[in-house]
Amino acid sequence: MQIIDGSVTAPQGFLAQGVEAVIKKTDKKDVAIIYSTHPAKAAGVFTTNIVRAACVDVDRSHLENGYAQAIVANSGNANACTGQSGWDDTLAMARLTGQLLDVDPHNVLVASTGVIGVAMPMERIEQGIRAAAAGLSRQGGANAAEAIMTTDLVSKQIAVEIEIGDHPVRIGAIAKGSGMIHPNMATMLSFITTDAVISTQCLQQMLAASTDQSFNMISVDRDTSTNDMVLILASGLAGNECIDSPNSAVGKAFQKALDYVCTSLAKKIARDGEGATRLIEVEVINADSQTVARTVARSITASNLTKAAVFGEDANWGRILAAAGYSGARFDPGQVDIYLGGVQMAADGMGFEFDEERACWELQKDPVVIRVDMKSGQERATAWGCDLTYEYVRINAAYRT
Repeated sequence: MQIIDGSVTAPQGFLAQGVEAVIKKTDKKDVAIIYSTHPAKAAGVFTTNIVRAACVDVDRSHLENGYAQAIVANSGNANACTGQSGWDDTLAMARLTGQLLDVDPHNVLVASTGVIGVAMPMERIEQGIRAAAAGLSRQGGANAAEAIMTTDLVSKQIAVEIEIGDHPVRIGAIAKGSGMIHPNMATMLSFITTDAVISTQCLQQMLAASTDQSFNMISVDRDTSTNDMVLILASGLAGNECIDSPNSAVGKAFQKALDYVCTSLAKKIARDGEGATRLIEVEVINADSQTVARTVARSITASNLTKAAVFGEDANWGRILAAAGYSGARFDPGQVDIYLGGVQMAADGMGFEFDEERACWELQKDPVVIRVDMKSGQERATAWGCDLTYEYVRINAAYRT
């Protein structure tokens, strides 16, 4: 596998564009379209929040046939908790995009992100959709990545290429996420494209598996959004042997590349958490089950006290063990060792004198690496988060204004 330039337009058959429609702010791109020149296999994973935007339910319905040909997305307005008008506006976005691209509206997926409970400025959004559709190109992926950002400081995109048989197969992706990030699928927006020949069932299985170990393992602020989704389109233009089983040789090769793409974007999201100065990587090792390892790792990354301690460069290992203890996982605290980078801070659930200067140095690194050794089995899991800073409060205290 090699990393290549580009994002969602790197695979064969995809065009994209992002434009400014002035949905919430001026001088910011806020409407994006990703378009497959051929009908594409499609799959999606969505938020588990029971308070959800219309686009989540519309997309679930549109994906029932396993196909899609376009994604239209806007930032600046979540179109959540907006009643029947929100539902109608979502369908109108799909309908207009379909008309402009000569695509059945049921093969158009819709995504929105931004402020909850505000009516959509449909006149501006429709103007943005028209402009994005008119400007679709192979060079438009970066603009699309920028158009889905809200409080993100940087756009998030990646593309990779692998060989399946004699055929180069590409995967490209963009994502947005900075706040309202918590591991309960999907905690952000991500749009993935590939030119692989793959069955719809296999595509859904692989996307769910990749999401579970990547986007579901990040946390910024313990809040799960109303609009979260990960969507993937497969144009099938690579000409490779059809991938119809995750357990086949070609399936494993594709899964590995997809995992890399999703994990890379997940880490970018965690590092770009609102107000964050450092990425936190928590590795739980030697757990007696995968469930325990994942649960403990995610609990530590979500701990506000641990996140604040990282920001303050305070090697307060007790907060780490406490977060593991209230995670709901069953384990013996008297067996747990805790490390901060290369510095051991606790053994068998108890503290001892350690080099505070070295620990402070580890807390200045990016990422800050925390390792928790359960000493009770062979399972492991990694989760990612970020420090909690004054800037996070400032951003979210004035999010609507």
